[in-house]
Amino acid sequence: MTTADAGNSTPGRSPYQKAERYQTDRFLGAVGLNWFECDLSLQRTLRYYSTQEEYDWAEPHLARIGALMGGPIAERAEETDKNPPRLVKYDRWGNDISRVELPESVVLSKRDYFANRLANKTTREEAERLGVGTEAAGMVQSYLLCQADIGLSCVVGTGTAMIRELVTRFAPKDIQDLVLGKFESGEWQGETAQMFTERAGGSDLGAMECWATPDGDAWRLNGFKWFASNANGQVFVVLGKPEGAPDTVKGVCSFLVMRQRRDGSPNGVYIRQLKDKLGTRTVASAEVEFIDAEAFLLSGVPDEGSAGKVGGDGKGLTRMMEMTNSARLGVALMGLGCARRALAESLCYARVRPAFGKVLIDHPLMKRKLAEMIVDVEATQAMVFDSSGLATQHQAGREPNRLRMTTGLAKLKASRLGITMASDAIEVHGGNGYVESWPVARILRDAQVNTLWEGADNILCLDVRRAIEREEADEPFLERISQAVQHAGEQPAVSIVAERLDDLKAAIDGWKQLDRETGEPRLFELAQFMSEVYAGALLAEQAHWEQREYGDDRKSIIATLYARRYLGEQSPTRGIDAAEDLALTNFDKLVDGAFVDQRAR
Repeated sequence: MTTADAGNSTPGRSPYQKAERYQTDRFLGAVGLNWFECDLSLQRTLRYYSTQEEYDWAEPHLARIGALMGGPIAERAEETDKNPPRLVKYDRWGNDISRVELPESVVLSKRDYFANRLANKTTREEAERLGVGTEAAGMVQSYLLCQADIGLSCVVGTGTAMIRELVTRFAPKDIQDLVLGKFESGEWQGETAQMFTERAGGSDLGAMECWATPDGDAWRLNGFKWFASNANGQVFVVLGKPEGAPDTVKGVCSFLVMRQRRDGSPNGVYIRQLKDKLGTRTVASAEVEFIDAEAFLLSGVPDEGSAGKVGGDGKGLTRMMEMTNSARLGVALMGLGCARRALAESLCYARVRPAFGKVLIDHPLMKRKLAEMIVDVEATQAMVFDSSGLATQHQAGREPNRLRMTTGLAKLKASRLGITMASDAIEVHGGNGYVESWPVARILRDAQVNTLWEGADNILCLDVRRAIEREEADEPFLERISQAVQHAGEQPAVSIVAERLDDLKAAIDGWKQLDRETGEPRLFELAQFMSEVYAGALLAEQAHWEQREYGDDRKSIIATLYARRYLGEQSPTRGIDAAEDLALTNFDKLVDGAFVDQRAR
């Protein structure tokens, strides 16, 4: 070994391990960064959906939350993945206690989340005192959490708003006081769940067999739920059928069930086993059995003309589906969060991994892949935020108005993107990405569930059909796209989007003329077409505002790349012989707006 070689040696390494590639302390990953401050595109999106006063108020709060999500919450997610919740089925006397024990990593993350979230009492009162809205900032908060752990997002968000609304409308007064009091005190933070799925029918809710019989002002619920998330909770919304109700969707009602009866004794809620899941191990999912469980009907009385007048008002499932549409926005954020985390980890890794004489990010083919990932994340981000119904800077003063179809389309797109982006991130990492000690393997396992929660792809496509046929929801949807095009000014993407908008209108009109058997299998292509034109229009609209507000064309480049890839007509040579590569020419600009990381390596 030469003197120079000896100088390059490191204690504990063999002489041949002197190469730069073995300096593993440079592979930092995204954990440890402030995930709000490192995402300039997200900051601009928040400003786009906020007044200046709202943004100024939210920024320091989101910086605090961004540090929490990029630090302790993300770190604990890896611990929980290897040490998930466990079921204590019996006590030492053999009594069935069905208690789920959460690992310390989940307990601490729940505590930190509720202490720092925008909806905690102190922060909420501050916002109310200043008269600033928190809706857009709340979206950003959820998005940051979903980058760290979508399982925790499920734990802290599942069913609370739904239960609060239904209990307020339909539960007996003493139950209202009990449940709402527990929510207000914070005792039941993250302790709620919704239980729909049964062995006889997953998405086919009309096939469920859980039944209820009257018992004074309460009901006795019996049956078995096959897949119930957050099973360690204290209060649940459970779907079932009142005894004697029709064995169809019209007979389905929602019931409130608590782990303890209102007199404080154990309720008839038993956990058979926890599910050994592919991912999302933070949230305890279980098979739950109800045996004469005390339950309370969350429904109005039957209409006067209702045949049999059994159970609720026949609107139970419709009511739940309306609320489920809101829950789909949360799942869309989960898919988007998985995609964003995959992008962040890919950029971190590509910046330091040497291969063939230079780091990965300097290779043109890797630049192509990373640029596509950036564009896809920002396009889907535009869809998810717009589907929340928040007013943009182009719509100042407009009341929030969530369109009927946009949430399902955003969920369809974001759920799939989370999977494909995580898969791409594994490819960027090479063999390391396939190893569980690196974070992207977990992201891929977690991301898969987003296609199932709140409706798989086919269910979302059927919902598109229902929305068009029953509510003519395509009209306001197309109007929103037209509005975005009008706000987009003159950019390269605008003419492409406008042309495809005309094609989309023709496609929808043509689809309406088809018989149901022919039209149904074409719903997926229709939904994809709708979401792609929607995303392209939103990117162009925001790009025009950013050009005025910030004086740069980065988002316009994003919009152009998206429109060319998804909406443009392919040239005979597929652009292979094009004189310019817009993505590579502007690669540094794309990356700088997507991910700021100034750590020394």
